[in-house]
Amino acid sequence: MKIYYKRKLSREELLQLIKRPGDGAENIKTLVNNICLDVKKRGDDAVREYGDLYEPTAVEEFRVMDDEIEEAENLVSPKLRDAISVAAANIRKFHESQLRDTTEITIADGITCRREIRSYDTVGLYIPAGSAPLPSTVLMLGIPAHIAGCNRIVLCSPPNAAATVDPTVLVAASQLGIGEIYKAGGAQAIAAMAYGTKSIPKVEKIFGPGSRYVMLAKQFVSNDPDGCPVDLIAGPSELLVLADTTADASVIAIDLLSQAEHDPFSQVVLVTPEEKLAEEVVKIVQTRTPQLQRRKIIEQSIARSYALVVPSLQEAVNFTNDYAPEHLSIFTQNPEDIASQIKHAGSVFLGEYSPVTAGDYASGTNHTLPTSGSAKWFGGLTVESFQKSITFQTLTEEGLKNLAPALITLTEAEGLEAHKLAVTERLK
Repeated sequence: MKIYYKRKLSREELLQLIKRPGDGAENIKTLVNNICLDVKKRGDDAVREYGDLYEPTAVEEFRVMDDEIEEAENLVSPKLRDAISVAAANIRKFHESQLRDTTEITIADGITCRREIRSYDTVGLYIPAGSAPLPSTVLMLGIPAHIAGCNRIVLCSPPNAAATVDPTVLVAASQLGIGEIYKAGGAQAIAAMAYGTKSIPKVEKIFGPGSRYVMLAKQFVSNDPDGCPVDLIAGPSELLVLADTTADASVIAIDLLSQAEHDPFSQVVLVTPEEKLAEEVVKIVQTRTPQLQRRKIIEQSIARSYALVVPSLQEAVNFTNDYAPEHLSIFTQNPEDIASQIKHAGSVFLGEYSPVTAGDYASGTNHTLPTSGSAKWFGGLTVESFQKSITFQTLTEEGLKNLAPALITLTEAEGLEAHKLAVTERLK
């Protein structure tokens, strides 16, 4: 993990630090596109063939049966089931606060406008299970989908060695009442939900993280008129820590390692005006990495990561906003003061007792977040992500008469004669 000093960097070099290193996705883009087109054309047969190629587990039926879910309950310890329940309760509590009501306003005498909220009817949730199963993601996606009012929730997850979905994923889904679960992973699962097959239904929107294959597939189907929209093109995971002299180097180092273990392409960054702190953190990271189970992944991630020493805390804030991190941890004397200056971030963790782990699992906020600087334009997943709005307007005769002069003038200015007639014919 290299240390950079802003005073020694040119503007171009600083911009290069803000830009994320590539993840090699472009090298497989054509392959993923072809997988999606093949699934679109051949449906189940293509999904099964690619599953046998990339996940050779001899899956016969895609749909997870009730007895598989019951068996999963016996395979997951009561302690883990209770932890899933605690996380679910907190996530539900936070997301229930996001519900929107119908809003109605009288614009002028005789002109009333309102907005009503509608949920997507059928949504698809993708739950990865590559290097580790993610029951937490079931909660992060399934709970807001339920709260939003989605009538049908379809879940796809790669099969394990036993030719079923990981039991922790099944238990989390069962706790939420999600029973329509399919054994399919990778780009082929995304395509199956986007286009629909004989076994897997077509959905109106796809949600969930995944590998480079999954992200490219989401990108492809969202650009295909026959496909469907998606939540975010997100990943790999990233964390920026903003710290001053009051921060604990050991805590920072562990936080950086906790996000580095997600993916070899993850990036973690420390920004601080304290040179000694940066040196100490980097030293601890190097010492602790060999002790961790996922050290091979961490080593690759850390090689893409760095610490940046800046002249002042304000410059650390400025760099943070330019970087627009997925996760931002603030370790300063007054973190709330810094938080008020943050313009771009996916999710922010304030103070030494707020690990990113809490947001990843059970504090209540969602862990599906924008990456690669897209926090400048997008927020993380919310209940609203599963909804859309429709506007309504009602004009009385009086309302239309009062608005007519402005309408006629504007239609004439734009040369749209029929638009003008739509007003004047009503007022004859």
